[in-house]
Amino acid sequence: MLFEVLLALVVGAVILFVMNKIRGSEVLKTGDGWWGVGGRPEAGEETTIRPFHLSTSDEELEDLHRRMDQTRPVPSLHNSQFNYGFNSEYLQKVISYWRNNFDWRKQVERINQYPHFKTNIEGLDVHFVHVKPKSVPEGTKVIPLIMVHGWPGSFYEFYGLIPLLTEPSQPERCVFEVVCPSIPGYGFSEAPHQKGFDSVCAARVFHKLMKRLGFEHFYAHGGDWGWLVTTNMAQLEPKTVTGLHINFAPPSKPGLLVTLSILLGKTFPKLFGFTAMDLERLYPAVQHLLAEPLLESGYMHIQATKPDTVGRALNDSPVGLAAYILEKFTTWTNKNFRNLDDGGLTRKFSLDDLLTNIMIYWTAGCITSSMRFYKENLSQGLNKPHTRIPVVVPSGYACFPNELMHTPELWVRQKYQRLVSFTPMPRGGHFAAMEEPELMAEDINKFVQIVERLKK
Repeated sequence: MLFEVLLALVVGAVILFVMNKIRGSEVLKTGDGWWGVGGRPEAGEETTIRPFHLSTSDEELEDLHRRMDQTRPVPSLHNSQFNYGFNSEYLQKVISYWRNNFDWRKQVERINQYPHFKTNIEGLDVHFVHVKPKSVPEGTKVIPLIMVHGWPGSFYEFYGLIPLLTEPSQPERCVFEVVCPSIPGYGFSEAPHQKGFDSVCAARVFHKLMKRLGFEHFYAHGGDWGWLVTTNMAQLEPKTVTGLHINFAPPSKPGLLVTLSILLGKTFPKLFGFTAMDLERLYPAVQHLLAEPLLESGYMHIQATKPDTVGRALNDSPVGLAAYILEKFTTWTNKNFRNLDDGGLTRKFSLDDLLTNIMIYWTAGCITSSMRFYKENLSQGLNKPHTRIPVVVPSGYACFPNELMHTPELWVRQKYQRLVSFTPMPRGGHFAAMEEPELMAEDINKFVQIVERLKK
């Protein structure tokens, strides 16, 4: 039996090696796009980069408070904690804090502490934060880095990480110039007015943004949807993206080796390089690879099929919006938080930061357009060209233990063929940049230093 298994692995590895050699020379192709209202203007795109300053008003806050005051609470089931969704009793406490203690004007000032801009690309006003280091030691190279968020996050996820990258306290760390755009349809980026805006379109738009800012080469980082957008950026222009760092990498199209590793990895872990953490996070496979994902992915099916229906309700109700989004910041941070009365919500995050993220969705009115990104990416199936094309730029993966889906190093290497760093993290979940900014900054630095040495 062991001989047959080894033979199958060898044959599979040879086939995979040959196929990867063939695919390694492929580059993801894309055309141009237009997502604005009406047709593309004959005069061409407006390329001006305009400052953007977030503001609020008494009317905006009065409307928010009125809607919060008119919420109709629903009692939670006895002893249900967060196993039925966001616990209603605890939600009332969050809403009370939001209504009576949360200072949105103060948070607007915090958001505005960094320079914000907008520029029109493919018919859409694209919002981005652009932070340059205040001081650069003589002889130090400033490294451009684009960081892309996901759902239900925003550019604000990176606010704890930005100063660690642009103003590092340790002299051996790299100094970065950071660009954090909002995916069109998220935050303060205009939502597409036409169907079809997927991750590849976002990647193309962000390449245009970086070129407009004058960057010929740059690093990229992403988690959640940001993982896919930055991965597509590396596939579109591998000579432009110097290095790619990610903290989420589910297999887009599991192949023979991944399948064999699932079936045989528990019995023959060394054959697949599986560590103790891999075995703990993958097995029993039915629980970890089927039951758990089903338990946490109901939202995905809704958003990949009929996002506008629930989106309309969430766009009208700040309490509903908060419940829908904050639920993810409990269970996606640690699945065991489902069994706590407070969902563990403030064990890793402050209510001020969480509500600031909610307010970005509320004030921008972007929940529906953000959810449509799932339909555009998933409704056409899982066989898009980018799923078959490997990433050939130097890549780094930060493996956080409480991520939604665990991805062993073997699996990451199937897609990212020049994986130069794979870091098992001591703690952290899906919103790692917001939850553990110091760990993330440290790993980004480590990865970039490796790539910079390889370039010499």
